[in-house]
Amino acid sequence: MTTRTRPGRPVGELLRDWRRTRGMSQLDLSIEAGVSARHLSFVETGRSRPSPDLILRLAERLDLPLAERNTMLLAGGYAPAYPSHELTDPQLAPFRSAVRQILDGHSPYPAVLVDQHWQLVEANPAVALFTADAKPHLLTPPVNVLRLSLHPDGMAPRILNLPEWRAHLLARLRQQAAATSDPVLSDLLDELRGYPSGDDIGAPTSDELSRVVIPLRYRHGDRELAFISTTTLFGTPLDVTVSGLAVEAFFPADPVTAAALHALGTPAAGMA
Repeated sequence: MTTRTRPGRPVGELLRDWRRTRGMSQLDLSIEAGVSARHLSFVETGRSRPSPDLILRLAERLDLPLAERNTMLLAGGYAPAYPSHELTDPQLAPFRSAVRQILDGHSPYPAVLVDQHWQLVEANPAVALFTADAKPHLLTPPVNVLRLSLHPDGMAPRILNLPEWRAHLLARLRQQAAATSDPVLSDLLDELRGYPSGDDIGAPTSDELSRVVIPLRYRHGDRELAFISTTTLFGTPLDVTVSGLAVEAFFPADPVTAAALHALGTPAAGMA
């Protein structure tokens, strides 16, 4: 897991940086965490050593990723509180089974499991609908699903409403990068901003659906398919790896798309 922090920085400096990133004053955070502003000031300046309980309490109020909470504990001289397992570890077998049920149960509609950097972890076979015409360099692991979506050699030429879909994805990534201060996400955002915007494709379709959500309008052969996307996070994660994972699932936005996907059935696996 990549973190925003550099090794060896004092816990007080890390705390101050995150507090400022969250736009909170010392008084705001002290009230939220139930500690005096004077004591918080001493912690930030290194005059007072916080207990592990206080570090975790402050990290929770700052809504820090689990990996950053571990980093802050280490900086304070304490052991990490949250484990970080590989997905193949036996401890995560129930999690892997649940994910597989979600992905398989979503067929014949596409669904993927991605990590905190939008790298593909798993996919159901229906995702081949989106990857059939992508160039091999975008499908060589590790596959980044945002890069695959917006790159001219990926899905972008077939996205009929590319300008609005691109704006939607960039806004999500921008918010995620700001919330986590993750340099990997910031670099990815800079990269994706440099891709063609698709302004030459035409104005987005104006219909009832587009007034409610931003659909993905995708050309498959001579048909236009419309999808609504959802994001599923895993509740109350206590493992660093699990906390960074999400299921991105696509549902048909109209009966025509639903019928087409059922007619296609389950295509040959492309990235599963």
